[in-house]
Amino acid sequence: MFERRKIVNPWEGKIEPFKIIGNVYYVGTFQASAHIIDTGEGLIFIDPGYSNTLYLIIDSIYKLGFKPTDIKYIINTHWHGDHTEATAALAELSGAKTLLGKEDVEKASKYFTPDVLIKDGDTLTLGNTTVEFMETPGHTKGTISFFFDTTENGKTYRVGMFGGAGANTMVQGKFDFDGAREAYRNSLHRLMKEKVDVFIGNHTWNNDTFNKARVLRETGRNEFIDDKLWNKFLEFCENRLDKVIQEES
Repeated sequence: MFERRKIVNPWEGKIEPFKIIGNVYYVGTFQASAHIIDTGEGLIFIDPGYSNTLYLIIDSIYKLGFKPTDIKYIINTHWHGDHTEATAALAELSGAKTLLGKEDVEKASKYFTPDVLIKDGDTLTLGNTTVEFMETPGHTKGTISFFFDTTENGKTYRVGMFGGAGANTMVQGKFDFDGAREAYRNSLHRLMKEKVDVFIGNHTWNNDTFNKARVLRETGRNEFIDDKLWNKFLEFCENRLDKVIQEES
C-alpha cells in the first residue's frame, strides 16, 4: 500500500479510465490523480494535474462517454502545480468555474485565478451531488478536503478525499507557511472524526488506486469500498510526520 514509482515521460503514467463507484470516475494518471463526478446535470472535476498529461485526461473523459464541455466545476485541492498546472487550460476548454481554498489564491496565481474561493463549511451542489468542504491546512495553507455521497445498487456510500497529504512540505525549510506542522496534525485529527466508506486518493499511492482498479477490472471486487482505509491512511500520515520530526532531532 502507498506505493510510488518514478515516471520519466508523461505517457508512462497512463491509466485507463474507470468507474470507481456510483457516479465517481477516475480519469487521471499514475503521477497525478484526477476524478470526475457525474451529477446528472454536468460533471464536477477534481484536480486537473500537470499540463503535459492533460491530453491523456481529455482522452479518458471521452472514453467514458463524456466530453470536456460537460464539466461545470473544477475543484482544486491545493495550489501545487501537480494539481493545478492544467486548470486554466481545462477551464478554457470546458467553460467550467474553478474553485480553490481561499488561503491558496496568491500562490496559485502562477497557474490560474479561481472563480470561487472555498472556506471551511462551504458546499457545492450540482444535480444529485452536494460536496461538503473542510479547510485542512498543512501541506499548503489553503488545502481543502471534501466529502459527498454516492449511491450504487441502492446503497449510499460516503466518499472522502484528503486534499493534501504530502510530507514534502513538512520538512524544515520547505514549509508552505509558519505553523505548517501543527496545522497539518490538527487537520489530521479533524479528518479522523469523519466517516468515509470510499477513500479517493489525492495521489494514486494514497489509496493504491492502480492496484484496486486492476482488481475491480479483473474480478469485479470493489476494494475501494473500505470504511477502515481512511483512518488507516490518516494514521500513516501522522506517523510519517512524527518520523520527519524525529529525524531532525
